[in-house]
Amino acid sequence: MPVITIDGIKIQVPKDSCVLEEALKAGIYIPHLCHHPDLPEHGSCRLCIVEVEGEDQVVTSCNLKPRDGMVIQTKSEKISRLRSLALDLLLAGHPEDCSTCPKYGNCELQTLIQYLGGASTRMKHRVKGFRPMEENPLLAHDMNRCILCGRCVRACKDLRGVGILKYSQENMETYIGTLHDKLLKDEDCRFCQACAEVCPTGTIRDKRSLMESDKTREELIVPCRAACPAHTDVPRYIYLVGEGRFEEAAAVIREKVPFPKVLGYICNHVCEMHCKRSEINEAMSIREIKRFAAEADTGTFWRGKGKQLPDTGKRVCIVGAGPAGMTAAYYLRKQGHEVTVLEANAQAGGMLRYGIPEYRLPGSIIEEELQVMKDVGIKVECNKKVEDLFALKEEYDVVLLAMGTHKGVRLPIEGSELKGVLVNTEFLKAVTENKDTGMGKRVVVLGGGNVAFDCARTARRLGAIEVHLTCLESREKMLADEGEITQAMEEGIIVHPGLTFECITGESQADGVEFMEVLTFTFDKEGRPVIKKKENSKYQIHADTVIFAVGQRPELKKENSVPLTPGGYIAVDHKTLKTGIDGIFAAGDVVYGTRSVIEAIASGREAAGSIDRYLGGDGDISEILAPSTERENFIGRVENFGDKKRAKEQIAPAKERSNSFEPYHEGICSGDICGEANRCLQCDLRLKITPPRLWGSFDREEEVR
Repeated sequence: MPVITIDGIKIQVPKDSCVLEEALKAGIYIPHLCHHPDLPEHGSCRLCIVEVEGEDQVVTSCNLKPRDGMVIQTKSEKISRLRSLALDLLLAGHPEDCSTCPKYGNCELQTLIQYLGGASTRMKHRVKGFRPMEENPLLAHDMNRCILCGRCVRACKDLRGVGILKYSQENMETYIGTLHDKLLKDEDCRFCQACAEVCPTGTIRDKRSLMESDKTREELIVPCRAACPAHTDVPRYIYLVGEGRFEEAAAVIREKVPFPKVLGYICNHVCEMHCKRSEINEAMSIREIKRFAAEADTGTFWRGKGKQLPDTGKRVCIVGAGPAGMTAAYYLRKQGHEVTVLEANAQAGGMLRYGIPEYRLPGSIIEEELQVMKDVGIKVECNKKVEDLFALKEEYDVVLLAMGTHKGVRLPIEGSELKGVLVNTEFLKAVTENKDTGMGKRVVVLGGGNVAFDCARTARRLGAIEVHLTCLESREKMLADEGEITQAMEEGIIVHPGLTFECITGESQADGVEFMEVLTFTFDKEGRPVIKKKENSKYQIHADTVIFAVGQRPELKKENSVPLTPGGYIAVDHKTLKTGIDGIFAAGDVVYGTRSVIEAIASGREAAGSIDRYLGGDGDISEILAPSTERENFIGRVENFGDKKRAKEQIAPAKERSNSFEPYHEGICSGDICGEANRCLQCDLRLKITPPRLWGSFDREEEVR
């Protein structure tokens, strides 16, 4: 390899490299703007000029190939003068007020101005007069800020293989536009955002600004992964599904969650709410992609191959075999600790088993995934209700409380104790256990969340001839998933949003509910509901069964228990999940109230790490199950990419499903799944692009001459 000398420093470099890049790698800063290590050289900015011993003219170091013995100077009066002239040319058509730029403080051009000592203002400034473009999703274009470095054009063509950006002219001004000056979507843009990543001035930039958010750069770039409570690598497993590598995709999911198939059925998929694809047309069907991968999996990449540390001799007792407790048990066993799970009910699974109807989540799926956890050596004891926590603490090194929220809330309104008035948790549990529910033929469900719809749709399947569901929230603000609401209405559930629950009528048996219309429904500073009712709007819905579905709480007693919050949940240090009693931790719904399964899993993971540290481990429960995935930067152009519709899920007709507890949702068919996965923007590829090397980040103190 050639040895060259730069500013008196000898470095050995590959012969096919460029001098600029090798200097930067060696910690020798040479100013540059059009150069980017991931892109072909352009040489247009003329800021990276250097002098080579034996040559009369300065040369651009980005296009300079090293020769053995070459002696290079990066600073001289001549170089400084020519760089200043080059900067003047760049700034002649650039807006003068940096402080109004959305990229202020994070602009490569701005740092170059500081490094070179500012512009000499010898060039007459001109206003280009381009109209900033905000019509495209995700990206804003303001060609008034463009310095024609060409990075975006090269990123689009040479890095991504899409090639829809080009140089164009208007009124004697050159600008970067699309091939036919159409919107990005109409030009088959892949919306990979590489152009914004490499742009040094903010000419092409994200509409989601880091400066306007409390999120990190990575969270803004890959919001689906950030939004997932367990931080599953969503883009990676979607890519693998798109490649038909389903088992590898399943292994990626299992690196973070031990319930992939369960989540494929009932995850609340908050990741989809943050999916950037939704700003183009429709969000990715992330939950269904996860489900397909999990169902296609045979365990090739993970079964028997994950982490299993040597036994530590430490004993952990977990109270509650729901998703939080079993997740914690799974990872603690992998850390080498002996784990026993005590479950009050006859079967493990918690609210997965007793709170979600069979038609949404078959019990066989729960059993299958619990067995995977038991196979690592977890001991699960059912019908073991814990009465004395302190006795457990004497027997075990650590106790984790993960009992969930199994007690339904019965609002203290008139008639709430009448016969025929039920609560959500007891009703759904009785159905699971094939016991008499006490339900009649005409049902009113009070509540508007997913559990309320589970109760209403279950009542329909049990033979109720009329089912009403009522809630305080307006239709637009109902808490249930939109799919749940739509499917319930298709099944004949009559939905009444925006109503107060005045009283339940009847002598000894409920015969209906009185309501009033809600004008406004808000919360005060203390979180208490503030409801304004419409005058003279009272009316009644007749029913012989009323089901409260307005929330759930843990069954905890203040006596002989851990410290509780004013709301009746277990008080913990939210960084460690420790309770006020040494050696006792808590996780899941019993800490923060009823939320989602994926949040319970995330809480279980957090508890496992914290308990492992408490027991002397490093708290690192991470494991690698899937083989490393080499991704191709060159994604290519896809015709009508922006218009590709979300794949339709296979759902049985309402008449068929409303009379059966058989699963009605078959997910996305095998013929559509790869196409759905290939709708992904692959936002995470952007993180592979080399970040800019600014002069302030170099260790050597640079002096401008």
